[in-house]
Amino acid sequence: MKFLDEAKVYVRSGDGGAGCVSFRREKFIEFGGPNGGDGGRGGDVWIECVQGLNTLIDYRYQQHFKAKKGEHGMGSNRHGANGSDVVLKVPAGTQVLAEDGETLIADLTETGQRVRLAKGGNGGFGNAYFTTSTNRAPKHANPGQEGTEMWIWLRLKLIADAGLVGLPNAGKSTFLATVTAAKPKIADYPFTTLHPGLGVVSTDGREFVLADIPGLIEGAHEGVGLGDKFLAHVERCRVLLHLVEGTSEDAGEAYRLVRGELEAYGNDLTEKPEIVALSKADVLDPETLEAQVARLTEAAGRAPLVLSSATRQGVQEALRALAATIEAAAAEEAEADAPAWQP
Repeated sequence: MKFLDEAKVYVRSGDGGAGCVSFRREKFIEFGGPNGGDGGRGGDVWIECVQGLNTLIDYRYQQHFKAKKGEHGMGSNRHGANGSDVVLKVPAGTQVLAEDGETLIADLTETGQRVRLAKGGNGGFGNAYFTTSTNRAPKHANPGQEGTEMWIWLRLKLIADAGLVGLPNAGKSTFLATVTAAKPKIADYPFTTLHPGLGVVSTDGREFVLADIPGLIEGAHEGVGLGDKFLAHVERCRVLLHLVEGTSEDAGEAYRLVRGELEAYGNDLTEKPEIVALSKADVLDPETLEAQVARLTEAAGRAPLVLSSATRQGVQEALRALAATIEAAAAEEAEADAPAWQP
């Protein structure tokens, strides 16, 4: 299945049915009076967060969604049937934005969330509705209201507790494959990862979701390489694991480059808790390893973890650091959301 994290779709709610102008006509009954029924209400357009989806690929093949119109009213006081609704099903983490791509309409983060995007038009009143003591035979009825139409953007931001960032070939996919059951593509060339991936980590009886995104290179915020739009998938993460390749020429410069791209992207990514790790330590001799750790320590302002996904050196320490940071961030969020105590 292809991964698609952005789609533009057109939605339109149903028009309301028109009211009916009708009069009762039966043998031996004079002045039967009006009996035109009301029109039915047009269908609504809803968006719902469901389980079992992790991409917006369905919206590549269908971009127009229209709810049914309400049926017209009929004689004998028969009201028209309501139009059926349309429901757009999306994965957790989907944002709905207006046509300008900036105005947020809804943010669906939990399964079962449901938001009405467009309300159907009300049905028109039949002439029976307008009967009064002074107007016993009204000859007019209301047309149904028109539905609402709009273009919207659907944007998916994966929901993960921790995210992996770094240059291409920094060992992010290998790390994900080592600590989870995910099976990302791994090869010895840049940009092996073309789409974000998720995996569930289990360590010391705790579980959290880890996200892997394509690598960043210098100028990614200007569209170089694969760009930086994939950073949207780590916006919701509570902590970032920044992997720096030990075999690079200068680990400190590699760290600064990625941090520069995170800062250029914005959305407070540089404010998130960060764990720095030097990867591929198993292929470095002691002198080179010591020099790279020193360069990275100077650039990051703290000593990095040293790990190797191949030999699992330092992997458990990295997972424990991630889990501890996630728990601390969750506790802070819960405390911030707790209602103030009232005596």
